[in-house]
Amino acid sequence: MSAEFTSRGRTVTEADVVAFAALTGDWHPQHADAEWAAQSAFGERIAHGMLIASFAIGLVDFDPERVVALRRIRDVVFKRPVRLGDTITVKGSEGEASRVDEELALVAWNWRIVNQHDELVCRMTIEALCRDRVEAGV
Repeated sequence: MSAEFTSRGRTVTEADVVAFAALTGDWHPQHADAEWAAQSAFGERIAHGMLIASFAIGLVDFDPERVVALRRIRDVVFKRPVRLGDTITVKGSEGEASRVDEELALVAWNWRIVNQHDELVCRMTIEALCRDRVEAGV
């Protein structure tokens, strides 16, 4: 992956939201109760913000020969809801890098998660411990 990239898309389903709620124990009615959510500010059920952030990690094609470990997720801001049936994509660019030792660097990527209308739903910075660049990949 080059310094700038766009991931493949991923449609968020009801099954995703229910599975995430079951896994995390987060059964907030905004995500789990259609009648309650219909009366909310969003007018319907929406995906958990952390589900969207988690999907973003999975959508980005990290090169295992370069990326050793995820170090930190920072500056996460949720800008608009992701509704059931929305398709999200990650648009990113490589940011700052700092040398850790002879072989490794701490590299940051600035990510914009957008929906099918190219509307920003979340932005965040991902930091990973990386080997020196290889020919292809993040």
